[in-house]
Amino acid sequence: MGHTAYKNFKNITMEHLETLVYLGEERSFSRAAKKMFLTQPSLTKRIKNLEQVVNARIINRQNTGITLTPEGKVLYGYAKRILKLRDEAREKVSMVREDASGNIFISASTIPATYILPQVLKDFRKLYPNIKIHIQTTDSEETLEMILDNRSEIGFIGKQPLNKKLNSEPLWKDSLVLVVPKDHAWGKVDFVTFESLSKESFIMREKGSATREVLEGYMLKTTGKGLSHFNIICEMGSSEAVKEAVMVGLGVSILSIYAVKREVAKGDLVCVPIQDFSIKRNFYLIYKRQLHLSYHQRLFLEFVKDYKLLSSIESLSRG
Repeated sequence: MGHTAYKNFKNITMEHLETLVYLGEERSFSRAAKKMFLTQPSLTKRIKNLEQVVNARIINRQNTGITLTPEGKVLYGYAKRILKLRDEAREKVSMVREDASGNIFISASTIPATYILPQVLKDFRKLYPNIKIHIQTTDSEETLEMILDNRSEIGFIGKQPLNKKLNSEPLWKDSLVLVVPKDHAWGKVDFVTFESLSKESFIMREKGSATREVLEGYMLKTTGKGLSHFNIICEMGSSEAVKEAVMVGLGVSILSIYAVKREVAKGDLVCVPIQDFSIKRNFYLIYKRQLHLSYHQRLFLEFVKDYKLLSSIESLSRG
């Protein structure tokens, strides 16, 4: 091989090799691009660049699909071996460091961050005291963006994400409940109707909150009416703020049972069933599909997937 050809081969990147392997496996630019979360033009550009580097055509483009040229087949075989060696190296390095230590960066929406994760992390640290957890509390929309932008590694939100770049798994069940102050007239009734609720002063969570989005979706589905049907007197940026406003008598609200369980148990707030309403949801664990999980990240994911919340939230609700 001439000096120039050798020099060009040194410019082959892992990105080139991954693209060739995906394309060789899928036999289709569109399918390979979809698997790699790339646009088709981006993938085509990578292949053309690789062909320039190796100074040979590696792909036969045909109406029935694509095939590899003889040069392409040789390169494809080596590409698979090189990528396999890379993965083995990553596993070996990970095994060397398997002393259950490291940092995990989490973004979580208000309810999981405030009312669920503290207990989860307390129990996790009993098993793995050298793993440090960093949590940023945002609303569900911002948490999704932080995971997609690689500003956080693992997220917890109150709605199912639709983005195909994410792995998502339902973890813990939640109920949204109507809460009123302890001296409110509704505290002594068996239930209230949706129409009577629509006339009461109502305190709403802010836009971007999954609690708000789940409530609105449920209302549209069951009544055909949106949030404008409520007599909303103010919007607040956290469940804690809404809760305080309800307790001082500013209005009533619908919140996660996790947010109000302590106050309901103490008698400071009362859960009141809404006739023919039952608003349930899951909290979801999310992380990017392309995230290469380290040992301590895998430990944490396995722990939260198996974690059972000990207190019964349903017993606090009257409906």
